[in-house]
Amino acid sequence: MSLRARTVLLFLFLNCCLFAWAAPARPLLTDYTHTAWTERDGAPAGATKFAQGPDGWLWIASPTGLYRFDGVRYQRSDTVYGHPLDSSNLMAVSTAPDGAVWVAYRVGGVAVFSKDGSHSYAEAEGLQPVGAMHIEVAPDSAVWVAMRDGVAVLRPGAQRFARLGAAVGLPTLGVFQILFARDGTTWIGTNQGAWFRRPGEARFTQAWPRGALVALAEAPDGTLWANDFNGGNHQIRTTPPAAGQPPASEFEGNAVRFDRKGTMWVTHAFSVERKLQPGAAVPEQQVAKADGLSGPMLGAHFEDREGNLWIGTSRGIDRLRPNRLRTTPVPKELAYPALVAGPHGQIWVGDYGDADVWRYGPDGRISLEARGQVTASHTTADGVLWLGGTQHLQRRDRNGAMTTFSYPAELKGLRVHALQQDRQGGLWASFSTGKGVYRLSDGAWTKSGGLQDLPDMLTTSMTLDRQDQLWLAHMRSQITLIKDGALRTLGAEQGLQLGTVLSLLEDQAGMWTGGEDGVALYRNGRFTTLRGERSERFRGVSGLVRLPGGDLWLHGAEGLYRIASAELDKWLHDARTGVAFERFDAQDGMQGHAAQLRPLPSLRRDGDGLLWYATTGSVGTIDPANILRNRLPPPVDITGLLADGERHAIPRGAELGLPQGTRDIQIDYTALSLSLPERVRLRYRLLGMDRAWQEPVGRRQAYYTNLAPGKYRFEVIASNEDNIWNQQGAVLEFDIPPTFVQSMWFKLLLAALGTLLLYAAYAVRIRSLTRRMHERLQERLDERTRIARTLHDTLLQSVQALLLSFDAHRRHLQAGTRERERLDQTLNLAEQLLVEGRDQIMDLRATATPEALPLTLEQFGKGLAEHRAHLFEARTSGIVRQLQPSVHLEAYAVAREALFNASRYAGATRIQLEMVYGRSAFSVRVIDNGRGLDEAVLAAGERPGHWGLSGMRERANGIGASLTIDSTAGKGTTVTLTVPGKLAY
Repeated sequence: MSLRARTVLLFLFLNCCLFAWAAPARPLLTDYTHTAWTERDGAPAGATKFAQGPDGWLWIASPTGLYRFDGVRYQRSDTVYGHPLDSSNLMAVSTAPDGAVWVAYRVGGVAVFSKDGSHSYAEAEGLQPVGAMHIEVAPDSAVWVAMRDGVAVLRPGAQRFARLGAAVGLPTLGVFQILFARDGTTWIGTNQGAWFRRPGEARFTQAWPRGALVALAEAPDGTLWANDFNGGNHQIRTTPPAAGQPPASEFEGNAVRFDRKGTMWVTHAFSVERKLQPGAAVPEQQVAKADGLSGPMLGAHFEDREGNLWIGTSRGIDRLRPNRLRTTPVPKELAYPALVAGPHGQIWVGDYGDADVWRYGPDGRISLEARGQVTASHTTADGVLWLGGTQHLQRRDRNGAMTTFSYPAELKGLRVHALQQDRQGGLWASFSTGKGVYRLSDGAWTKSGGLQDLPDMLTTSMTLDRQDQLWLAHMRSQITLIKDGALRTLGAEQGLQLGTVLSLLEDQAGMWTGGEDGVALYRNGRFTTLRGERSERFRGVSGLVRLPGGDLWLHGAEGLYRIASAELDKWLHDARTGVAFERFDAQDGMQGHAAQLRPLPSLRRDGDGLLWYATTGSVGTIDPANILRNRLPPPVDITGLLADGERHAIPRGAELGLPQGTRDIQIDYTALSLSLPERVRLRYRLLGMDRAWQEPVGRRQAYYTNLAPGKYRFEVIASNEDNIWNQQGAVLEFDIPPTFVQSMWFKLLLAALGTLLLYAAYAVRIRSLTRRMHERLQERLDERTRIARTLHDTLLQSVQALLLSFDAHRRHLQAGTRERERLDQTLNLAEQLLVEGRDQIMDLRATATPEALPLTLEQFGKGLAEHRAHLFEARTSGIVRQLQPSVHLEAYAVAREALFNASRYAGATRIQLEMVYGRSAFSVRVIDNGRGLDEAVLAAGERPGHWGLSGMRERANGIGASLTIDSTAGKGTTVTLTVPGKLAY
């Protein structure tokens, strides 16, 4: 045998061996998450075409109408950009780079819709109303339409479609599809075969095989595939086959699609298949009705800009989304998987159920490493592996040798929860059912390691820190530390509040602890609880890993968390802040949740940097350095506005005018991220109303009530699942005109009316107060008059009669005698007393009504003049006005005191009263020509034992007036009271 023949045989043998040992293909639904929507969810049935434009909307053509989808809600659209459709029976839809939406009617022509308008193409524009099957926008922006009666093309700038038929070598009937290949070749699929035209050629040429070829698809290597209407898929060739070779199909299926990664997808009548080998049909690579497919009769299929695969069925719409987490395939379902750190950085997987320990790779198990169940494991720094099960403990040395250790009799059949070797080489093991911990050393088990005070409560996790302290995690937020035979307990007094502690991890920051109620870091003698933004607690964390770059990964009851190193550093400097985080859960392909008791830990890192997580029933991986990311910021759209119960269309690039008096509005908005809309974050604000961005959870509406008239600007932004924000977002400006009662004129009118009402109320109040004061003054005057009359009619008359009687007796005494002189002196004193009494009675009878102040003082002065040897004169200048009640009373009292003093003490022959009602001031002046005041009295301001002058000054000060007294010995006295006008009137 020649050397070349031997080489070929060896090559074939190696290929066969590699194929035999190759890992089985991963199940489709471990790599993709499947979601189905049916008519009950509002999805259209029997979708004929999908399209997606630059605005992010997913458009769906169907026999019952045109639909659009934002990832959350399907909306039937009777209009596009506000322009109505000609028919609801649609066959095709396509989008242009400029955002225009093209639709093809099942019966009729085609139409285009843009933000600037719409246009329908029919007979007048070169199209017969026979219906279109497909629309494709060419790289040069020409629009190609596959019609039932041929191919029509609308060149850029043209107003009419041009028909392509026999003149260019194409059939004129039964055209189904148009495809523009990456090399520039144009392909036409018809019920008679496939035609192609290379760049620069004028005519089309028919390809092989001959016969119906539709549903064209281009593979990554440029190969074209098509369907023959009979369930067969063919590779299309531009050259004829060998003579006599029949046109056999490659595999069964209705249509083929290649995604952007080059994966082949095939739709069948009742399933969709990921085709890994052209000739094989693998059930695990299919999604059928049993897997939750929305319905049978698969038709349209499409890949959106985020890499999701969409399929239309006779009952609804299905989506296949690539998972971020890779569930590792297993030949047998795992009951309670345990992650074991292999001696060379590999990950082994055991099971608390009926299974052995196998070495695993991301694509499945590789080799058997140990027999028996595993509930806990520990790998030492030198590569020795300890495996704990329900029957015995196994030690696996680096050379693979296995040693079995039996448990003490009281531990038979119990589960091991945690294993940890100390610095002396002893192995600590935790057992269930309240048996506490045991230490294995030199083949002998010792309860509590010989320590007397070690509690028997369940120990869920153990680790050894850098100071050789053994940490034992318990329930009820307790941790026991053991070093050199000494025990120390950490708990609530040190700030630990995690319930059952499930995981321990030491790094340069301190000792991280995960538990039922979250995660905490122990440093400087205290535990500090880690909190995430938006009140995240990180519940049920049973796995902790800190990457070399500083990122912290947590595996908990609600998924796998990643906290970036920068966020963690900020928290370490200020623990009051919530850390930003990234969560991976069932939406990313996780099946189950982290174990909450055993086997622990539920998260490990292998030697290649992959993170392995275990859940209740599965094992999966994620590569922190190559996480599937969505780099597209989600487009944002404002879809509607409801004002006082009335819906308004959103204008494009213009201000929305709302009805007068609008008070309550609802603004509908959305973000066009189709992969994980559940993780889209939306923020909005209404300028002038919201002080900060509002971030709702679970809704895509904004509500505002009691809005005032004016111009408003509503802004909304969004981020996708990878926190990529569209900061430009969407904007809606709207104006609420005021009603008449909300207008400025009405407000001014109200202000004027309010002022008038206040003034009227003030005037009524003043009038009421004045009337009441007059009534009180009149009552006082009447009472004083009554008292004066009574005194005059009784006391003075009696004293007068008594004087007459004494005067009669005086006459009987001889003149010049001592008795008569004494009686004369007594009579003089009595007459003086009578005069003083009459003066007081006259003072009581003086009126003090505000309307007659000048008259009152004039009457008082004349009354004084009747009993004194002086003249009296009163003068009033200016327009007499009503004084303030307090000013009136005090001015009357001061003037009366001045008149009385001048009449009684000045010895004047003339007294003058002057009252001036001026604009700027009111003044009262009393002038006499008497003897004047003594200089000592004038300097002191008062006469010893008398309080008249002091009282006058006090009254003047009380009303904000000024009092001046000018006096010259022998020339008289002038007393002047001056009150400023703003205080007087």
